[in-house]
Amino acid sequence: MRRSTAAVVTATAIALTLPATTATAATAASTPGFLAPADLPPHPSSDWYAGAVTAGVPDPVPFCYGQALPGATSRYREFWTDLDAGARQVTVVEKDRASAKGLAELLRRSVKQCAARTEAQYPDVDAEVRDLGRVNVEEGARLYAVQVTTAYTRDIHLFSVGRDDRTVTVVQWGQMGRFKDAPVAAFRATARTSVAKLH
Repeated sequence: MRRSTAAVVTATAIALTLPATTATAATAASTPGFLAPADLPPHPSSDWYAGAVTAGVPDPVPFCYGQALPGATSRYREFWTDLDAGARQVTVVEKDRASAKGLAELLRRSVKQCAARTEAQYPDVDAEVRDLGRVNVEEGARLYAVQVTTAYTRDIHLFSVGRDDRTVTVVQWGQMGRFKDAPVAAFRATARTSVAKLH
């Protein structure tokens, strides 16, 4: 059971680092804007690479918040490095500001409750979430860190949930490591850029 659980959780982390190849690509001219590789926290030994902006929800659904995404209006972009770091941005345009505000709150709650859900689903996994505070940009962004530990691996994930008017965006960064390994300051800049590009 321990080996099976570790494999599932590790597979979730690894999926974040791989480019999507099966979904339909959205047109390059469409809006809102997405992050570019240069907007991500610099990796010490690899460039960042990016896939196309793609319609729908990533498969498998993103760790911590995927169950809260509305598939019909979601679009995403995958990022990866030559090593173990990966990232993803998902953006949703809602019908009005009130709907976007509600979705942003739902996504924030999903991330905040991620550790408890993970431990409930996988009893031999330890997970911890930390609220890293707010980024002041447009209607704001909230940052979180989630550390997941199994008998064989330890992964660290950073999340940003931001909103501009009726558009909501989530950025997820992850790699093997722990809280102390996370590039929080650089990710804060990434979060600010992700919301600023939604215009």
